[in-house]
Amino acid sequence: MLRSTLLKISESKGFANWVTSNGTTRRMARRFVAGETLDEAIAAARACNEAGMLASLDYLGENVTTTTDAQRSRDAYLEIFERIAQERLHANVSCKPTQLGLQLNLDFCRGLVFSIVEVAARGDNFLRIDMEGSAHTQRTIDLTKQVRARSPAVGTVIQSYLYRSETDVADLLAYGCRIRLCKGAYKESEEVAFPRKADVDANYIRLMRLLLSSGFYHGIATHDPHMIAATIRFAAAQQISKDDFEFQMLYGVRTDLQRQLIKDGYRVRIYIPFGRDWFSYFMRRLAERPANVGFLVRNFLRR
Repeated sequence: MLRSTLLKISESKGFANWVTSNGTTRRMARRFVAGETLDEAIAAARACNEAGMLASLDYLGENVTTTTDAQRSRDAYLEIFERIAQERLHANVSCKPTQLGLQLNLDFCRGLVFSIVEVAARGDNFLRIDMEGSAHTQRTIDLTKQVRARSPAVGTVIQSYLYRSETDVADLLAYGCRIRLCKGAYKESEEVAFPRKADVDANYIRLMRLLLSSGFYHGIATHDPHMIAATIRFAAAQQISKDDFEFQMLYGVRTDLQRQLIKDGYRVRIYIPFGRDWFSYFMRRLAERPANVGFLVRNFLRR
């Protein structure tokens, strides 16, 4: 119930305005968000590289309502790729399709995404199209396939809590698409998603095995030690090299596991979100683990 409440709150613009203007909350959000500026995100990526980890920069924002806002987001992503090249960082970029106009017009959105992917490809880099709520899943899959048909410098995300995900994995692999596998962080009904954690986990392992066996380079995104252990066991049993996939984790979450995986010789990429539109992302992180809510309450009580 707590998770559902927090996810519902994440959709409230009124609450968002109050939270983002509150100095204490802004400081607490820094646990999960690198900052509000590109300079801060670049600094976080550089720190990850120095610790032996890769990075993926994400300019926060979603559900734009005008083409002008979508174009501004496109320009922001072009600047991110430019800075990554200038700073010689080991980092790629992640984006939300609704931030680039997916809800406005698919053709328009595809044009913006392809212009970003062209820049990524010229710099031998990569754009990850994030997966949002299930209402956007099919259009995101279609968008990814259409752009992937023109350039290999793009991939997307699959969420193991959706019933449809195994079919989507097969569809995307047929296009040679690189996939980031996660469990899913949005509020979904039992009509489209597994309600039980055990079923989400079982599907995660099933999809992980499909991805690692595909011969393409994928990202296994999880902070769950059981999912990590299952991935390591499967890769070892199938003689899949540690260089043929990577683990992915969120900025500020389970840094102990991040360090241990690096020590054990695995590739680790840290997802680094930044920007002023951090409220929805922050609330989803709180919803994932009760400990995160405790962190929020303790900091409020210290004021």
